[in-house]
Amino acid sequence: MTPVPDSEFSRFAQDSASSVDNRFEATLTSLMELAKVPGIAWEAFDSSHLDTSAQMVSDLFRNLNIFDFVEVRRSAVDGKPGAPAVIARRAAKNGKPQVLLYAHHDVQPPGNSDEWKTNPFNPVRTEDRIFGRGVADDKAGIVAHLAALQALVDSEGKDFDLGISLFIEGEEEAGSPTFRNFLEENQADLAADVIIVADSGNWTTEVPALTTTLRGLVSVVVQVKTLDHAVHSGMYGGAVPDAMLAMIKLLASLHDDQGDVAVTGLKSAQTDELAYSEDSLRQDSGLLPKTQTIGSGGILQRIWGKPAITVIGIDGQTVALSSNTLLPSVRAKISMRIAPGQDPAEAMNLLKAHLLSHTPFGAELSFGEVELGKPFNMDDSGWAAQLVKKSLAHGWREAPVNIGIGGSIPFIADLTEVFPAAQILVTGVEDPDSRAHSPNESVHIESLRKAMVSEAIFLLAGNELQL
Repeated sequence: MTPVPDSEFSRFAQDSASSVDNRFEATLTSLMELAKVPGIAWEAFDSSHLDTSAQMVSDLFRNLNIFDFVEVRRSAVDGKPGAPAVIARRAAKNGKPQVLLYAHHDVQPPGNSDEWKTNPFNPVRTEDRIFGRGVADDKAGIVAHLAALQALVDSEGKDFDLGISLFIEGEEEAGSPTFRNFLEENQADLAADVIIVADSGNWTTEVPALTTTLRGLVSVVVQVKTLDHAVHSGMYGGAVPDAMLAMIKLLASLHDDQGDVAVTGLKSAQTDELAYSEDSLRQDSGLLPKTQTIGSGGILQRIWGKPAITVIGIDGQTVALSSNTLLPSVRAKISMRIAPGQDPAEAMNLLKAHLLSHTPFGAELSFGEVELGKPFNMDDSGWAAQLVKKSLAHGWREAPVNIGIGGSIPFIADLTEVFPAAQILVTGVEDPDSRAHSPNESVHIESLRKAMVSEAIFLLAGNELQL
């Protein structure tokens, strides 16, 4: 591979910034128009909005006039069609790399409207932010790709040699149920040397980041049963264990007194040490003043590199309908985040073994629905990672840092399996105050501009590479 001289990056940065700035207001208008569409891929919502959203996205990229095709496609699982995705491609020429640009156009449900300061689907722009559902996650990723490609055209003309593939998914927030099938059915059009996943964030609004680790996901529904029917708590309480008591004791066994996960055999991974105080954690998470943190070790190590367990649901009895009854059975859903390097199937077996060995009172324990998602641990020594770090440094005028994410993006594992030779770069436009998935989601305008410039620099540099 012929490297790009460092001296060229100043030119790339100047050309990229000029193009992004000349079209920035128009690009923000496109973002706000996209964010007006409530494209939610959950069954309870109107799926026609996803069709509208996909068509708007395809029109934006078709208007660049650089792709051999821009199409809206679907895949299916067990005969059930998935949400519409936008796919486009132009092949690399003369030994240049092929780059796949990923984002998603579907969004989370708005949640409680009373907690929003604005209408979630009527974006509002302030001096430094745009508020609205999906403006950060992930429609900002879409327009970042759009602006970067426009900058490439402005600088090099439409006959550039860099290969570009595009995949704007339509069901990421619903767990990407047809993602793997879609990759396999469209493998030839999506194959690439580098995949840029614009669905993460930056360290701050001043410091860019490359996401190099993601925790995996393991979840399971468990049922505890102690009786074959409900009985009066006054008649039998004190001698007969109810299922709720057994479930509470079982769930309590998942953590030690300090709040560390108590499941034996789970792995931890070392993360980069960045300055992050408990005060910052409290502010970012909304931790109440007298509530203590849990776990041991550095804060980032706890949320990026160690396992975590949360009970995200319990089916027992509501307070409104409660009576003096010993419940015969109770269900709970346990969600476990696993460290980079941990195999999800192995983690699930360890969790089940723990639960079986800690079920109290001889209660019956059974397992229901299971979900597994692989973690991600990027090797940042490849040429693409080095190139994107240079691009971020020039676009932000600040050296980037490697960050982890405590959450999971399970579909990245599918990308690594279907395209094992591709280098995957997880970038994004969010910042600690973007509040993706929450009320009052927003994108920081200047961070978005810098993300656009940085990706444009990467594409311009990529167009000079010789593989």
